[in-house]
Amino acid sequence: MNMGTIPAIALLALAGQLTAGEPLAQRIGHTDPSKYRHSRSHGSTGDMACETLMPGPALSTNFLFMHRCQIMPGGGVGHHFHNTTEEMFIVFDDEAEFTVDGRTSVLKGTVGAPVRMGHSHAIYNPSSHPVEFMNINVSAVKGKYDAFNLDDPRVNVPFKDPIPVFMTMRLDRKLLQPVKSYRGGEGTVQYRRALDPSVFLSNWSYVDHLLIPNGSSEGAHRHTGVEEIYYVLNGDGEVRVNEESAAIHKGDAVPLLLNDVHSFRATGSAGLELMIVGVAAQKGVLDTVEVKEPHR
Repeated sequence: MNMGTIPAIALLALAGQLTAGEPLAQRIGHTDPSKYRHSRSHGSTGDMACETLMPGPALSTNFLFMHRCQIMPGGGVGHHFHNTTEEMFIVFDDEAEFTVDGRTSVLKGTVGAPVRMGHSHAIYNPSSHPVEFMNINVSAVKGKYDAFNLDDPRVNVPFKDPIPVFMTMRLDRKLLQPVKSYRGGEGTVQYRRALDPSVFLSNWSYVDHLLIPNGSSEGAHRHTGVEEIYYVLNGDGEVRVNEESAAIHKGDAVPLLLNDVHSFRATGSAGLELMIVGVAAQKGVLDTVEVKEPHR
């Protein structure tokens, strides 16, 4: 992957090797614009500014990376293919031009476009201001990355489909549904599975959207076959993993390994809004085991 003079794999190395043996607070990734590095990607004509929020070694499954970025005006990711990985671009605010298989649409955040292996994709910011952005990548083989560039920055695309002809994911609070005692937790949360396993060819299994109001919680549970990353979209909260607890805030990413017992609760009046990325150890094998213990 060509990101200027800093390839994505080098960014992974710069992020360090996050391991299960480190304290929970050190395993959590924090969005920090002071750590962003300007770069260009897959033949783009303008910059992004990015950090590796969560590197591949954070999970044992085929997760490859989670990048947190700003797309600078006139910047983006040029048109390219991956034949061994699946990828999703997410815009958190404002809007951007998404391209999949040569068809372009303007999408307004918070929105993502999941792209299966072997399908071309790009993103471009035509505005005069930065756009908040995330890139998630899951490989078919642990640690393996490939890219085939088309040398097309997708600038000044003459026609844009009013309705996209590719898959999209909307993280809209209006689509959430109430769930009482979620995972055995307290109170009522708002929940929706935004993407299910049928979307993906790889072991990438789902993306969930969860809003935990103040005074409610997601109960303690574990997965024997799925690892997850919880990304904080908004709000403040506390995560408990096994016997450790840590405060979490907007822009944080929490990695959860196989069999990690975990629970989440809101600590701020605005609640805790989360995006949950699930990657299975074995394709299609999903499980949840509730743990009958209070959130401490």
